Parts: sequence; C-alpha cells; structure tokens
Amino acid sequence: MIVESGVVEPKGLWRMRVLFLPDEGLDVSGDAAELVVLALALVAGKGSVEATASAEPSFGGTELASVKVVSTSGPGVHIRVDSERSALLIEGDRLGLTALADEVGSIAEMDDGGHQHIEYFPGHYYLAAGSLAMVVNSPHGGMPTR
Repeated sequence: MIVESGVVEPKGLWRMRVLFLPDEGLDVSGDAAELVVLALALVAGKGSVEATASAEPSFGGTELASVKVVSTSGPGVHIRVDSERSALLIEGDRLGLTALADEVGSIAEMDDGGHQHIEYFPGHYYLAAGSLAMVVNSPHGGMPTR
C-alpha cells in the first residue's frame, strides 16, 4: 500500500468496496489491511482511501469510488455521501474520528465473519445527528462461520 500526502491507496488483489443503499445507509467491505488503512486515515483526521466496483451484486445500491476523511471542529462525526464525487465523506472532530477509528480497527482484527452497525441515536458518544447508518464487515465476510 502507498501512503503519501494524505492519500492512502492500498495495493492488493482488490480494494475496499463501499456500497450506498439509499434506504439503508452504507455497507463497507475490505480486507484487514484496507480497514487498518481507513482507521489510520481516521486517526490522522485526513486522507482518502480508494474503493472499487465489485462483481458481487449491489442490491440496488450505488458503489462509491472512495472514502474521504476530513477533520473539522465538530462536534462529533458526520457520515454522509458526496454524490458529486461518488465518495463516502467522514467529517468530524479528532475525538470522534479516533473513536470511529477504534471501531474500524477492531473490525479489521476480527478472526471470523461478522459485521458492526455504526448508527446514530440520540446521545451517541461520537456520531452527529443526521449521520448515515453504516455497516462495516469483517475481512472474513459479513456473517460468522461458527
């Protein structure tokens, strides 16, 4: 993988897949290294992770081209889609971005299939109101094998 001037580009068999389902939110998949790269961009408060289209079904969703991370004054983290750039945009204060990075990093370390829902509710400790719901899948797939 290449990391330079805020642009993170993983190299490997495939890149991260980001699917936007308007009625449901976002579905993010990648191998462990790609999820770690996303977590590092979140901790840094800036960066871009390229995504790619997949041969897998999109279930009526739109595949996004990248994930952009931008540090703001907050409060909290706002997750949205920039449709003009076909990008998942994650903006937020450093505390919130670090909390999200911890969750993404934990998912990258999963040793079996599974996924985590990251979804706003009143009083959420780092997500801002209006954030899209996001499911981040284990590098081993979205469902456990055991």
